[in-house]
Amino acid sequence: MQTITTTAELTALCETLARSDYVAVDTEFLREQTFWPLLCLIQLAGPEAEAIVDPLAPGIDLAPFYRLMADTSTVKVFHAARQDIEIIFLKAGIVPAPVVDTQVAAMVCGFGDSISYVNLVKKTTGTDLDKSSRFTDWSRRPLSSKQLDYALADVTYLRNVYLYLKDMLEKTERTPWLQEEMAILINPATYDTSPENAWQRLKLRVKGRKSLAVLLELAAWRERLAQSLDVPRGRVLRDDALYDIANQIPASAEALGQLRTLSDGFARSQRAKEILEAVKVGLARDPKTLPKIERNEALSAEASATLELLKVLLKAAAAEHGVAPRIIADSEDLEQLATSDEADILALQGWRRALFGEAALKLKRGELALTLVKGEVRAIPAARPD
Repeated sequence: MQTITTTAELTALCETLARSDYVAVDTEFLREQTFWPLLCLIQLAGPEAEAIVDPLAPGIDLAPFYRLMADTSTVKVFHAARQDIEIIFLKAGIVPAPVVDTQVAAMVCGFGDSISYVNLVKKTTGTDLDKSSRFTDWSRRPLSSKQLDYALADVTYLRNVYLYLKDMLEKTERTPWLQEEMAILINPATYDTSPENAWQRLKLRVKGRKSLAVLLELAAWRERLAQSLDVPRGRVLRDDALYDIANQIPASAEALGQLRTLSDGFARSQRAKEILEAVKVGLARDPKTLPKIERNEALSAEASATLELLKVLLKAAAAEHGVAPRIIADSEDLEQLATSDEADILALQGWRRALFGEAALKLKRGELALTLVKGEVRAIPAARPD
C-alpha cells in the first residue's frame, strides 16, 4: 500500500488515475469541534492504481488531486458522496464531475433506501469488511497499518461495487435515471454556505412573518460567527434558542434573559447585544423579501385516506420495478400528491411518473384499484360503476 506524502508523488498518482475511465474516491475528515471540516485522508483507487493521500503531510500541495476531480474525462465514484464533495468544494471551489454515487445507484437498482457501504459491498461482492477501525481519530499521526488498510478498503472494494452497479444500470436501461439524481449532487448551490441562506437548514417553527424575519437574521448572524470562529453552529447558539428568540422577539437584555433556552448571564454577554441587533434588523426587513411559510395543516379525511392508498401503491410499484421507494417519492411528496394532481414533485416527472405518478393519478380518479395476488399488492383497472 502506498501512502502519498509529497506533491511529486501525488502528481504522479493523479496523472496515472487521469488515464482511467473512473476513479473511486473517499475522504476521512473531522468536524465535530469545528465549523469547517478538517481533511485528514484522501483515498483513491483506479483500475490499476490505489493509494492513500495524507493531506496533513508537511508541504504537500493538493492541487493535482483537485485537477483530477475537475477532469471531466474521468468518472469520480463515491459512496454517500455529499460530504466528500462538500469538502472538495470548500477547499478548492470545484464540484467533481462527472460523479456516480453508489448509494444512490444502489437505490435505483433496488438495494433499499440509503444502504451502507459495508452492506453494499457484502451484497455485491460477498465480502465482509472489517469495521473495527471506523471510530479512528484520523487526524492523529502516525496511523497504524490496520487503520490505513481499513481506510483504503473504502475505495478498493468501491471499484467492484461501481462496476457491478454500472452493469445493472446498463442492462436495465436506468443509467439516465441515475444521471438525473447526480445533477442535484453536482450543483454548486447544494454546497452553498452563504450566511444569508443559513435559514434553509432550519425548520421554520415560527408564529408569523415577523418571527420569520427575525429567525432569518439570527440564522445569518450565527452562521457568520460560527464560520469566523470555526466552531459548530450549536456552539454559538442552539437551534431551540433560535426558535425561542424568533418567536418571543425580545427587545431588551432583560427580556432576553427571561428565555429558558438561554443560560444564566447570557443576556449580559456581547453575543446578547449582537442578537438584539439582529432582532432589530429582522423587524425592519421588507416582508416582500421573506420566503413563504409552508403550513403543515392537518389533511382532510379524504386526503388522509388517499395518502394511505398512495403509500401502498408506492411500495407495490417499487417492488415491481426493483427500485427503493424513497427515490421515487418521500412522505412529503405523497402528502402533496394526496391533495393535488398538479403537485410540483419529482414523482410526477420523468421516469418516476412512468413508474408511479401516472398510476397514482389514476388511483385518485378511481380508474385503478388495489388487490392482492398471491400475497403481493397489484394495481388493476377499477370496475366501472353501473
